[in-house]
Amino acid sequence: MAAPPLLTLQDVALTFGGTPLITRAEIAIAPGERTCLVGRNGSGKSTLMKIAAGLVEPDRGRRFVQPGTTIRYLAQEPDFSGFATTLDFVEAGMPPGESTYRARYLLESLGLTGAEDPTKLSGGEGRRTALAQALAPEPDVLLLDEPTNHLDLPAIEWLESELRNTRAALVLISHDRRFLSALSRATIWLDRGETRRIDQGFSGFEAWRDAFFEEEERDQHKLDRKIAAEEHWLRYGVTARRKRNVRRLGNLHELRQNRREVRRPVGSVSMQASDAESSGSLVVEARDIAKSYGARTIVDGLSLRVMRGDRLGIVGANGAGKSTLINLLMGRLGPDSGQVVLGTNLLPVVLDQARATLEPGMTVTDVLTGGRGDSVTVNGQSRHVIGYLKDFLFTPEQARTPVSVLSGGERNRLLIARALAQPANLLVLDEPTNDLDLETLDLLQEMLGDYQGTLILVSHDRDFLDRVVGSVLVSEGAGRWVEYAGGYSDMLIQRGQGIEARTVAPKAKEAKARTAAPAPQPAAKPKLGFNEQHELKTLPARMQKLEAAIGQLKTILADPDLYARDPARFDKASTMLAQAETELSQAEDRWLELEMLQAG
Repeated sequence: MAAPPLLTLQDVALTFGGTPLITRAEIAIAPGERTCLVGRNGSGKSTLMKIAAGLVEPDRGRRFVQPGTTIRYLAQEPDFSGFATTLDFVEAGMPPGESTYRARYLLESLGLTGAEDPTKLSGGEGRRTALAQALAPEPDVLLLDEPTNHLDLPAIEWLESELRNTRAALVLISHDRRFLSALSRATIWLDRGETRRIDQGFSGFEAWRDAFFEEEERDQHKLDRKIAAEEHWLRYGVTARRKRNVRRLGNLHELRQNRREVRRPVGSVSMQASDAESSGSLVVEARDIAKSYGARTIVDGLSLRVMRGDRLGIVGANGAGKSTLINLLMGRLGPDSGQVVLGTNLLPVVLDQARATLEPGMTVTDVLTGGRGDSVTVNGQSRHVIGYLKDFLFTPEQARTPVSVLSGGERNRLLIARALAQPANLLVLDEPTNDLDLETLDLLQEMLGDYQGTLILVSHDRDFLDRVVGSVLVSEGAGRWVEYAGGYSDMLIQRGQGIEARTVAPKAKEAKARTAAPAPQPAAKPKLGFNEQHELKTLPARMQKLEAAIGQLKTILADPDLYARDPARFDKASTMLAQAETELSQAEDRWLELEMLQAG
């Protein structure tokens, strides 16, 4: 006899702002079950997860938890107030009297020491700390909403292993296909307010979903034919029996109403990259290049050639220097030694990971048109901006919306829309899959498959890498980069292991490495004046403060209800974030300039 469910939701419904978000949701989680919760962005997955966690009260329905069951929910915005260190925060979520060993083990496995000040954590560090707190007590049910957000490949693979060995029942929301396929054994699909369940993991879900849509389309076609038949009878049939006519007219109106109310899937994204004149055969060639920041080596002796039409993936742990490597290959940053040669007739478009190129005060239309009219040129053809925005799931009402109120997924779609509208023969995409739903990822993959130019892609999404790239450049540590043929899975076979986490500790030690002075050279004349030496000494502390401020501001802006609740605070935080990111960029540039003068 099967064990009774630990957690159940029955006939749950919830309405936000007069619009039904969830109309009929059912969930039953048995002991040890591995379930993924999937659905389009905005379908209500996170809200349903909060209902399951007991944090949101539904308008209708019943939530039941078996007595004695422990449930842990991974919050998107953990509250660190009142805790002196990250270890204190994790230990607070553990049962009284339990050993702190597991808390320390989890923090160290996630790249934290336990001594960090929770008020100064970046978004990624906050996510890792919250993960450690959720996992530490080994609960009966784990509710994890996007647990891989802000994690690099080593951390994602470690988390997979940890969850595979846990005794807890899992409910997972994630846009990482490989992660879901590895861990799930059942799938709950939230579609247009209702849930449907199959007893298969995510690997079997998409074929099942497509078959469901095909059957739904056949049913709609049958309904259309029945409407056409009734309309024909109404126009040309016998009219003597008026009562029967009235009845059939009523039936026709009912059929039409049913047809209008047929629940359709949310609109799909249409993507097409704007092609430019072909570049030369050689796109980028790096000849024995090296780059270091103080004591930290980013690139050491890399020789690489990227030819027209190549699809190169770049992977490595956070902090390995992937963005720096891109800047070197694009000629934005000069190497300490060696040479980078760019090919002829290059028209590159770069999609940056930090979304720093989106001004919070600009409207969605202004981002695409540059503030010049209501048209955007795509592949040499002029299109009205609203029509182009519909291709990327934006509504006409959002055309005049300021960037500051967009969600993370909407900002990423907008950046992709702008990048793809620009003529380019070289696309450089730094983490383009962040915050995108699975259907949008599919269409982005198809677009890149059809793209005629050259692609350089940085990503932590293993499945996306397998589907898109032809070779993978991997950080092996200590500035060494090695290229492997094929996708991520092919690299694993050739390399024999996955990506290892950086051995350098988090930001406190990194700042210490920045300030480490070069070995003293007898009789050497100082290369910097007193003021420059003082500036070089104080810049790392300033950068740390700016990084902490940026992390706090991003946490504030991540609140989905902030704009509606307090628009003034949202605008102020957006302005402060843009200013802090600009100041950090300037400080880093100045620090690098002084380091190079000192070393030179």
